[in-house]
Amino acid sequence: MTALVLDIVTTAAILFAVASGLLIILGVLKIVNFAHGGFLTIGGYSGLVVTQLGLNPWLAYPAAVVAGIVMGAVVERFVIRPLYDRPLDAILATWGLGIIIGQLITIVFGREIQFVQTPITGAASVFGETYSLYRLFLILAAAAVAGGIAALLNATRLGLEARAVIMNEPLARGIGINSGHVRFVTFCIGAGLASLAGALITPLSSVDPNMGVPWLVNAFMLVLVSSVSLASLATAALTLGGAQVLVSTFISPVIGGLTIVVLAALLLRIRPAGFGHG
Repeated sequence: MTALVLDIVTTAAILFAVASGLLIILGVLKIVNFAHGGFLTIGGYSGLVVTQLGLNPWLAYPAAVVAGIVMGAVVERFVIRPLYDRPLDAILATWGLGIIIGQLITIVFGREIQFVQTPITGAASVFGETYSLYRLFLILAAAAVAGGIAALLNATRLGLEARAVIMNEPLARGIGINSGHVRFVTFCIGAGLASLAGALITPLSSVDPNMGVPWLVNAFMLVLVSSVSLASLATAALTLGGAQVLVSTFISPVIGGLTIVVLAALLLRIRPAGFGHG
């Protein structure tokens, strides 16, 4: 029973970390970044490069953040910025960009499945149950991501300006806020978070050019039901992620893989505001 509870909590932590970058970009830019899966993959391969170079595996995380931010800056400047007034075109552009990222990674690293070094190995005893130390670390990592985002939004000038842009962009521009700068920085942060999430999840599985695709689908559904709220995203990750673990454990892993999508669709049908207010 303890292991099942820990599986639910750690799965929720992973889902929260994966979806947080997508949430930030949608909240400020009003654009669904379908290249999110590509940025996750970039993070995974950042960890692979660190492993191949024989470096300390902890360096995978800052390397992934830097790679994501740099790639995000290029994408925002040359792909997203011209399409802010054409959100449908922006969605199609980011979808195509995700495919391009996967193809470029295939050219450089090949199609084969590869593995990264885990910074934490072994297990710990939790209430008499032996459990993976790395999965426990992911709870702390997700909490750190949540705390960092909350601090950024509530304790910095950028956060104040971002919230102003979210509430009323024309008014924000009218009082002197550079909404273009806010959008640029926000997209870079969202891309960096996506890449960090990719580096965090790869020690649990493997790295391949399409690793970000299934995570993109679940992250997209979680963000939809969270109504662009950080607290609601945590609730959605715990609730729907918990349901996924239960279905995978007691019914079928295959059906479990569809749980988040199906439950999110049903929830949005019954309650369009999802876990948010409304």
